[in-house]
Amino acid sequence: MKPARTKTPRKLLVKKGSQTSLKDPVGVYCRVRPLSLPDQECCIEVINNTTVQLHTPEGYRLNRNGDYKETQYSFKQVFGTHTTQKELFDVVANPLVDDLIHGKNGLLFTYGVTGSGKTHTMTGSPGEGGLLPRCLDMIFNSIGTFQAKRYVFKSNDRNSMDIQCEVDALLERQKREAMPNPKTPSGKRQVDPEFADMINVQEFCKAEEVDEDSVYGVFVSYIEIYNNYIYDLLEEVPFDPIKPKWNSCSTPMRSTEFVPPQSKLLREDKNHNMYVAGCTEVEVKSTEEAFEVFWRGQKKRRIANTHLNRESSRSHSVFNIKLVQAPLDADGDNVLQEKEQITISQLSLVDLAGSERTNRTKAEGNRLREAGNINQSLMTLRTCMEVLRENQMYGTNKMVPYRDSKLTHLFKNYFDGEGKVRMIVCVNPKAEDYEESLQVMRFAEVTQEVEVARPVDRAICGLTPGRRYRNQARGGPVGDEPLVTEVVLQSFPPLPSCELLDINDEQTLPRLIEALEKRHHLRQMMIEEFHKQSITFKALLQEFDNTVLNKENYIQGKLNEKEKVISGQKLEIERLEKKNKTLEYKIEILEKTTTIYEEDKRTLQQELEAQNQKLQRQFSDKRRLEARLQGMVTETTMKWEKECERRVAAKQLEMQNKLWVKDEKLKQLKAIVTEPKAEKPERPSRERDREKVTQRAVSPSPVPNAPPIRLRHRRSRSAGDRWVDHKPASNVQTETVMQPHVPHAITVSVANEKALAKCEKYMLTHQELASDGEIETKLIKGDVYKTRGGGQSVQFTDIETLKQESPTGRKRRSSSAAPAQPDGTESEWTDVETRVGCSVAVEMRAGSQLGPGYQHHAQPKRKKP
Repeated sequence: MKPARTKTPRKLLVKKGSQTSLKDPVGVYCRVRPLSLPDQECCIEVINNTTVQLHTPEGYRLNRNGDYKETQYSFKQVFGTHTTQKELFDVVANPLVDDLIHGKNGLLFTYGVTGSGKTHTMTGSPGEGGLLPRCLDMIFNSIGTFQAKRYVFKSNDRNSMDIQCEVDALLERQKREAMPNPKTPSGKRQVDPEFADMINVQEFCKAEEVDEDSVYGVFVSYIEIYNNYIYDLLEEVPFDPIKPKWNSCSTPMRSTEFVPPQSKLLREDKNHNMYVAGCTEVEVKSTEEAFEVFWRGQKKRRIANTHLNRESSRSHSVFNIKLVQAPLDADGDNVLQEKEQITISQLSLVDLAGSERTNRTKAEGNRLREAGNINQSLMTLRTCMEVLRENQMYGTNKMVPYRDSKLTHLFKNYFDGEGKVRMIVCVNPKAEDYEESLQVMRFAEVTQEVEVARPVDRAICGLTPGRRYRNQARGGPVGDEPLVTEVVLQSFPPLPSCELLDINDEQTLPRLIEALEKRHHLRQMMIEEFHKQSITFKALLQEFDNTVLNKENYIQGKLNEKEKVISGQKLEIERLEKKNKTLEYKIEILEKTTTIYEEDKRTLQQELEAQNQKLQRQFSDKRRLEARLQGMVTETTMKWEKECERRVAAKQLEMQNKLWVKDEKLKQLKAIVTEPKAEKPERPSRERDREKVTQRAVSPSPVPNAPPIRLRHRRSRSAGDRWVDHKPASNVQTETVMQPHVPHAITVSVANEKALAKCEKYMLTHQELASDGEIETKLIKGDVYKTRGGGQSVQFTDIETLKQESPTGRKRRSSSAAPAQPDGTESEWTDVETRVGCSVAVEMRAGSQLGPGYQHHAQPKRKKP
């Protein structure tokens, strides 16, 4: 009894671009071909495995004013002249084939000037297979034992695949084999020796972690893009290879014998992927079969090029390898008949046409038009790369001009995140290709800065792994084992011809009867064998039923135990549900309480914000008031400062007037005191006086053994009160006989409130330089009063002036030059320093006529030496 099949889960649909945050840059590689002749000039040098250097050749420097320029370009990897095809394949194409087997798309194209080794890199040469045969070899080495039978997968015209059952696939194979010219190549056909050496890959290469519970099918297609038109190279088109007819415009004429190939259109499928509508897709089962299809397209391409007046290097060729994968059903016997579970991945190998300048090729006519179309398509490819780079680097959203060329329009899905993109830049180091190689390097530099979204991983079908080998262990079909129906049909002897052409034919019917009897006998033997096998199978079924019954009983006992456990768990669940309800009720209460607290918090926050706003307003008002008061204070201060300056200026003017009057009076007094002379000597300068003072200090005294002079002090009239004697530190000590003396005085250098609080009188000793150059000492006196605020104030009431001066009209006689007078008196000329105490003390009181508010009493005093 077969177990019931479970329904296969649907394939998860992943939206396009869901992993656009993960991006990989376009992998750009460089391959340098060796020079054709050893003595050729080289303009390209390989620096290391990632850098090449271009330097200006000699001929180019002669034409360009002798400028020598070296430019370095970096790639993901650089392959030198001694690189083998195997080393290039392992680095560049092997990861793409591995992604293809795991359901991801890939694009690999070669780019370079004509003669740079693009075709050798992609196709190879005898004994050195290129990337294309090595990719095919790796694919079939990986899925060889897991391939589906031919026609199980059937392509349609919507860029998708249909699944057929085994019987429909068998009928399709018989139908195709009965056709006179089968389109599908047979795997049993001998390999064409023309390309046998190209596909004879010695190194065995295989992908890792291939899904063994799936079946695979490989489909290939081959197209070319010529003059911005797409042509199918595998399309069967009748033509006459001997007598093609051409008109004067070098185009084929309409003829029933010759039909030119029709260009194909690009369409978009339901997944927004671009494909060539009506393109021939051939299912292949081996590397030889796939390369035979490719070689057939190559031959047709050359023939088509001849008929259409074009060459192989005048078009872009695209060889597509499409890998179809579908999982086995739950039993592991047949392919799962669900179209949604099919995974289609594609690897596109593109050989771009060579870019070159028309002034070197001397192209004319059709060749010139072909070169223009090639350069236009390559320029569009470069423009697309530049716009993609600009959008990614600067965050712009410019439209990429994919539709300007069929080449870029066909592969736009790869740059939108449908697969990995790899480019091999092929360069020829000869000096003649310097300018073309320079343009190729610049294009490669732009391309490797473009980032492509990482392809999305395919979804897992959800079936149990290991189904294939579990079915083989039960005795199911293994690999390519033929079905019973095929064995029966092949075991019957073929029927002879049943056509009766003659009445006397006695051989046809007996041969037919004999063949039918053999078939009948074989049928009887098969029926007997079938009965025997059916009996044996019934016994096996009976034994299997007994085993199943025993297992059911065992399972029933286990189920009973599980039911008991489930009952206990249900009780526990009910208890937990009650506890959960209680907790939910508590949570609800807590939520309500939290809501109330949040409302209170919100209210308090609003009140706090209102108070803050009020404080801010008050603070703003305070700052405005302070600014206003500061302005008023500043304005008042400036006003009073100006008033004080005005009063001080007026007072200074008044005092200057009084001082002038006083000086005039003193001059008159000096004229009275001093002895008049007929001739008034000129007063020496201050420097001369200092010199004389210095000389006087070392001279002997005019009166020998004279007793020392005792300094006399003039007692102040207010000696009964206590005084504050304010003597600034800047005052100069005079040596006059008359010195101010105030008893019980507190002497200070700076007036302070503490000293003023202890005294009733205040005296300020002030010194200044008079108009005649002598030092004038003023004693400014005043009364100390207490203020209402607890401080002290001084009201000035009197000024006493002490002045030291040299008498006019007298000169000092040198002691060394003139001796003393015989009468014991001093000579006629005397200095002030000699007559110590020769000064005038003037007391100034209020009511004087010398100035407003002052009275001066002058008494000349003279002390004998």
